[in-house]
Amino acid sequence: MSKFVKQLITDTVAKRLEGTQYLILVSLTGINANKSKDLRANLASKGIDLMVIKNSLARRATEGTPLAAAFQNMTGSYALCWGSSDIVSLAKELVKLTKDKTLQGFEIKGAVLDGAALGPEQTVEVSKWPTREEQISILLGQIIGIGAKLSGQFIAIGGALASQIAKLAEKDDKDAEKDGKDIEPNTTVDNPE
Repeated sequence: MSKFVKQLITDTVAKRLEGTQYLILVSLTGINANKSKDLRANLASKGIDLMVIKNSLARRATEGTPLAAAFQNMTGSYALCWGSSDIVSLAKELVKLTKDKTLQGFEIKGAVLDGAALGPEQTVEVSKWPTREEQISILLGQIIGIGAKLSGQFIAIGGALASQIAKLAEKDDKDAEKDGKDIEPNTTVDNPE
């Protein structure tokens, strides 16, 4: 391959990976063309990109980016997977595919997250984390819980205050009735005028 073609491929790969903060490297050894086509279509429907590339070209394309750590100790050809809403969703999907019996040879070889290279075992651990959507729902649940507790406390204080006022009003009514019963009916009160 000429230097011009290598540079052209490197530039294309760099443009495709531009803005990507994470990716997972997988091996597609032993997967035939039909299964590979189905796999690509399945991943594309979930917003995941898959690209098979020689590591030396990928290394050049990611040089100076946080993704470069993924290729430090890799040899041979691997497929790069990136996309989805976050790395956890991506890892979950790829781990699920490693368990698919029809995709013998599909293996996770590593990943890169925030500029740090991860091994296959660490990538499987990442797949067990909550996804971005799950983390948001957990956070919102905690915020709503605090808000509900706070509003409950305000309502309880208001209810207790209203109860005390009602008791005082009843007491005043009873006192007024009691004062009124002390005066005999049909008696006049002397008017000092």
